[in-house]
Amino acid sequence: MKGIDLDRFAAMRMGTAIAIVGLAFPACTTDDTPEAAPVGGAYEELATLFSEWREFEAPDLVDGVPDYTADAMAAQYAELPAWRARLDALDHGSWPVTQQIDWHLLRAEMNGLDFDHRVRRPWERNPAFYVTIFDAESDVPAHEGPVNHAWVDLWTYEYPLSAEDAAELAARIGTVPALLEQARTNLTGDAHDLWVAGLRSFRGQASDLDDFAERVSGTSEALDAAITSARAATDEFHDWIAGLADSRTGPSGVGRDNYTWYMRNVHLVPFSWEEQVTLMRRELARAHSSLRLEEHRNRHLPELERIDTREAYDARLNEAVTEYMRFLEDDEIQTVEAWMDPALRAKNGSFTPAAPGEIRNFFSEVNYRDPVVMRTHLHHWIELAAMREVPHPSPIRSVPLLYNIWDARSEGLATGMEEMMMHAGLFDGKPRSRELVWIMLAQRAARALGGLYLHGGVFDMEEAVDFAGRWTPRGWLPDAALVRGEQHLYLQQPGYGTSYLTGKIQIEDLMSEWALQEGDAFTQKRFFDEFFAVGVIPVVLTRWEMTGIRDPLLDVN
Repeated sequence: MKGIDLDRFAAMRMGTAIAIVGLAFPACTTDDTPEAAPVGGAYEELATLFSEWREFEAPDLVDGVPDYTADAMAAQYAELPAWRARLDALDHGSWPVTQQIDWHLLRAEMNGLDFDHRVRRPWERNPAFYVTIFDAESDVPAHEGPVNHAWVDLWTYEYPLSAEDAAELAARIGTVPALLEQARTNLTGDAHDLWVAGLRSFRGQASDLDDFAERVSGTSEALDAAITSARAATDEFHDWIAGLADSRTGPSGVGRDNYTWYMRNVHLVPFSWEEQVTLMRRELARAHSSLRLEEHRNRHLPELERIDTREAYDARLNEAVTEYMRFLEDDEIQTVEAWMDPALRAKNGSFTPAAPGEIRNFFSEVNYRDPVVMRTHLHHWIELAAMREVPHPSPIRSVPLLYNIWDARSEGLATGMEEMMMHAGLFDGKPRSRELVWIMLAQRAARALGGLYLHGGVFDMEEAVDFAGRWTPRGWLPDAALVRGEQHLYLQQPGYGTSYLTGKIQIEDLMSEWALQEGDAFTQKRFFDEFFAVGVIPVVLTRWEMTGIRDPLLDVN
């Protein structure tokens, strides 16, 4: 048996099943691209290859447990050249751009598996890879960072559980002890920071299992027993990691050259490690200097007060959604559909008390001063709803890309919306709120530099944590544990820490190029509507579809 059934995965992840068929979909409308072309057998072969590839990418299951043993991984890697040969054999050069893009997406995924075997080897180097239980949905298309193929998304089930779902969860959670037993043999790597950070990950899994046990207690004896067994195995595995921590002394980063290769060949981000350092340093300086100028301009205005009651929180958050959605529609930023408002409103969250002067989570410090600012970043949830409501007709783009290939596009858009909406006038009547945008930009640039320096061998984990805290304005990032969690993700997933800004920069570049092409016909609404219609794929490919400009990056082998 191979991996997770693709149809079930898609239904669980995006709320819609997919059909891997040869579909025709609109071609790019630039002058350099045919407006229409028949779908030939070759593209149908690509769609079939994609379906078979996704099955191959998942390891074999042995008694329901994915097999990451050394022999199994060596066997998988040995087969990869044959898959690449099948892809290369497709004569995609004459296809419409939209279909050529799908070919490049599959190529990027194959490069991702190659990199995992050659460099990342999460099954060997990263204890957190074996975390299985996830209790909340991410705001991006799939899990952030690498996960094993037996993951359990508790949030995808309806509660109270049906008997069928309880039985399914009992079976799936019941595999946790065997997976962690296998992991003890597989984890032979020497990556110190990844090893130590795994302790935090398994404390998190233990807490999630405790919460879930309380939530479903008594639903079924089999489920109760599976949770109890998984909880005990989680504790034992945590202690096993702790016992070996002192013996793991090697570097955790992938190195500068590997980082650059990964960006260009897997995530299709055109910036090297060195170029990203330069960009992040520039963004950090720009954020701090812009904040100081903004504060100077606003020096005679009262500071923003934090929301301080549950009632005020609920009212302000609902008002923020209404204000943001009205701005998108009335200022003609993008086409607004009926399902967007509820998708965003559902993520308002709830009030958390804090003593005077107490620092909450960094983003809460922003949210409790002006929740409209955070609604711009939470455009994430509008995009996720769009993937359910109006999925892309391409079978390859209708599901999340593997290896977080979507990160610069997804996180870059969310971060870009903060500053772009500010420039578009969202905060014209609230000058103090503009300061919050620059504070968030500074924090992201600081943590991005820390992540780059971890991979480049400049920092260790604690140096990256200290750097992010020192360079975040107003002392709003004192929680070292929070920063360690972020840097752990960036170590596991090269490019994620910088994706917020590398993606934003690429989207800004694309807007400028598209506006130049459009001339007087340019409108903000047409730009964003066409941008969103392309799907959540690397911006280099979005640029190709929207402008007809093919980046030389796509020629790299």
